[in-house]
Amino acid sequence: MFRRTFWFTTGVAAGVWATTKVNRKLKQLTPESLAATAANKALETGARLKDRAVGFALDVRDNMARREAELEEALGIHADPELQAPRRPAAIENDRSNPKYIENTTYSYNRNEDH
Repeated sequence: MFRRTFWFTTGVAAGVWATTKVNRKLKQLTPESLAATAANKALETGARLKDRAVGFALDVRDNMARREAELEEALGIHADPELQAPRRPAAIENDRSNPKYIENTTYSYNRNEDH
């Protein structure tokens, strides 16, 4: 009697375990779950690429500054030359005496009205 109960319980436990395992796998393979997994992987990859790109840009900037200092020392340039202020074109003033539109017009801007 004890053997039968033991093997029955073992079989039930194995069946529950297998059913749970299969149901989890089926839920992982639904289109919504696959899309979410792909989106998460894409976000992780994008974050990794961004970190690498930022690191690369910082390395380039550091090496550029170091090389520029080496070149300035080799050429004997130690003082920063005074740069001229950037020239700006004179702003075009609005001339209200000659408007580009007609204020008192009978034209309607209503696009819903029949033409």
